[in-house]
Amino acid sequence: MTLDIDRLRAETPGCAHVLHLNNAGSALPTRRTLDATLDHLRLEAEIGGYEAADHERTRLDAFYPSIATLIGAREDEIAFVENATRAWDLAFYTLAERYRPGERILTCVSEYSSNYIAYLQVARKTGVEVVAVPDDNTGQIDVAALANMIDKRVRLIAINHVPTQGGLVQPAAAVGRIAREAGVPFLLDACQSVGQMPIDVEALGCDFLSATGRKYMRGPRGTGFLYARRAAYEKVEPIFLDNHAARWTTSGEYQVVPDAKRFENWERYFAGVLGLAAAADQCVALGMEAVWARIKTLADGLRARLSTLKGVHLADLGALKGGIVTFSVDGVDHTDIKAKLRAQKINCSVSTRFSSRLDLEGRGLKDVVRASVHIYNTEAELDRFVAALDAARR
Repeated sequence: MTLDIDRLRAETPGCAHVLHLNNAGSALPTRRTLDATLDHLRLEAEIGGYEAADHERTRLDAFYPSIATLIGAREDEIAFVENATRAWDLAFYTLAERYRPGERILTCVSEYSSNYIAYLQVARKTGVEVVAVPDDNTGQIDVAALANMIDKRVRLIAINHVPTQGGLVQPAAAVGRIAREAGVPFLLDACQSVGQMPIDVEALGCDFLSATGRKYMRGPRGTGFLYARRAAYEKVEPIFLDNHAARWTTSGEYQVVPDAKRFENWERYFAGVLGLAAAADQCVALGMEAVWARIKTLADGLRARLSTLKGVHLADLGALKGGIVTFSVDGVDHTDIKAKLRAQKINCSVSTRFSSRLDLEGRGLKDVVRASVHIYNTEAELDRFVAALDAARR
């Protein structure tokens, strides 16, 4: 499938106002997503919030098959959650209730700070050990080392698919195969990969997958979802329950709902549900293979351009690289670079050690500039970005 870039840009209002290379932070939504979200907010204002939800029940229920289609799941395996971190937390803390001293959580060097803080908190409370599997010589998780670390102490394998601080794409499917063979639960943080590349949860072999709406899916902020494999969710009771996730059956009893909605709560951003469903449908309509090819081409082109600048050092790791391009610039404050570019309506971001301490600190990097591309970016925009960066650093 060929992407019509002019049409994509015309359907993305933000393209007329900014050169946006902060898609790993929050991408520019399409008019379709905006309309789905804003129309529902207007309906709530006109007839009432409860009444608007009842009026749009069929469209709200269509959220589940929309997300399931995007990631190759069953609709009963999808839960709407307000963001990727909370979705990840729901899976992790539910599993962690059973951990004991001496048991292990295996993660990766590039792990995100919110996830690692959760590991440390549970380790402090339960005595479980947190172990980062070393990287191989490409900078991705060493799959052979992981296989050798599997023993009866391992209770969870939890990694990111794409880290926040670089273009690395982790070999998640290989990790999933190891987890399946060992019978160890596998939790995958896919907040940077869903919407960027084709995702098939069966091929990945994950038991749980968390994702956000605002990044590569181009959905509204305040939206996300949790995928929970049926064989996995049927074995656990979520750490939090309300009268949506469970039913109060008698004065002294309750029953958890029979699908992944057990991870949801009753109150939610209903306009965001519709916006995220619209974004997911658009991803499917565009074709994720075409989206992924476009993103890789743009990212590779940006890396090639940056490599020509003296004093600019690419920082991306991995055998396979995606749409997040990171680099350092000699002799300048990266936050100052970001501010100078933003003054020219050019958006990028800075990833600090706080985002992924094991990775950046281990490589001796205080922080890196992050420029993340999406399908609506153009070669001309990449030229403009590199020229503006060159001028700003001088």
